[in-house]
Amino acid sequence: MFTLIKNANLYSPEYLGMNDILLTDDKIAFIDRKIDLTGIPFDTIDAGGCAVTPGFIDQHVHITGGGGQTGYASFVPDVSISELVACGTTTVVGLLGADGFVKELTTLYAKTKALEDDGLSAYMFTGFYGLPTKTLTSCVADDLIFIDKVIGYKLAMSDDRAAFPTESEILRLVNQVRLGGFTSGKGGVLHIHLGTLPEGIAPLLHIVRNYPTLISYLSPTHLIRTEALFRQAIEFACMGGMIDFSTGGTKFDAPHRCVVKALEAHVPLDRITFSSDGRGGVRQTCPETGEMTYRPAPLHLNLQEMTLLVKEGLLPLEKALALITCNPAHNLKLRTKGRIAAGLDADLCFLDQELQLTNVIARGKLAMKNGEVIRKGRYEE
Repeated sequence: MFTLIKNANLYSPEYLGMNDILLTDDKIAFIDRKIDLTGIPFDTIDAGGCAVTPGFIDQHVHITGGGGQTGYASFVPDVSISELVACGTTTVVGLLGADGFVKELTTLYAKTKALEDDGLSAYMFTGFYGLPTKTLTSCVADDLIFIDKVIGYKLAMSDDRAAFPTESEILRLVNQVRLGGFTSGKGGVLHIHLGTLPEGIAPLLHIVRNYPTLISYLSPTHLIRTEALFRQAIEFACMGGMIDFSTGGTKFDAPHRCVVKALEAHVPLDRITFSSDGRGGVRQTCPETGEMTYRPAPLHLNLQEMTLLVKEGLLPLEKALALITCNPAHNLKLRTKGRIAAGLDADLCFLDQELQLTNVIARGKLAMKNGEVIRKGRYEE
């Protein structure tokens, strides 16, 4: 099946100007200033001069729903494919949160496969907040090697709901992720939830100072919860690490402004990512009563915060796009994602002059057309 996209103002995310793009099934086959096809059947999509970008990657979504922290009725429902498509997410990484008992890894795997079956690219992290380690097989390395969708492990630290992992336990998990990544060819990553406790990422900084070669396997997230944690994140990034800013969780300042602060502190842009924490339970404390409540984190804020960088004149579009395209692809070691080039996956988003999302192509097929989601789950109305 061939699809020819005409009149695309192409961002790879680097700006490439007006081009045509030929898709073959779920891959990008060819890019040129003008492509003419004869003798074969094909579909045509006229981009009409819209910015055509790589599909967006969200590396932290509670696809089976988070919550459950104020009783059984507080569990958050799982995510639908249409909700992800509506914000341009064509690649999603699912994970568990504080609960690894009611929300099981087997259910997470099944949901990951369901999103894949329905047309998105979906992966998962094994594990959850707690210790001892929970896995689908005998160990973390085996999960990466033998479970197709597993690309890393999820851990939590500096959070009163975490299991307070020691530095030795973190190093043993890095060893498992690294060995599993080597063997499977996936690369592997230890994705680490950060809470608001004062220690922050101090153990990670200590590990990197002593074992600098391990830094590419460490992927701390929620790093703008507090200003003190953000300052540690700056140090980690300047040592060569990737830092992730949650757009939907708790934060001391707006994520797009935190990007600017990081750049002013000499963090290279290619070491910063956005993720939504979508469907996670976000804890809130009422300042008047002290009452603690939870709400589900939204899914659409990666796109919103990216566009604010452009609309407020803080970054050009090709730079801002990196936060939700090539940077998370690099962090997750997804070699066919995050860019537009021949041979890579056919995941594309169309943005109009106002940076409104108009079309989404996921794995070579239209999922949104003229602002309307047309790719939905089997039980969505």
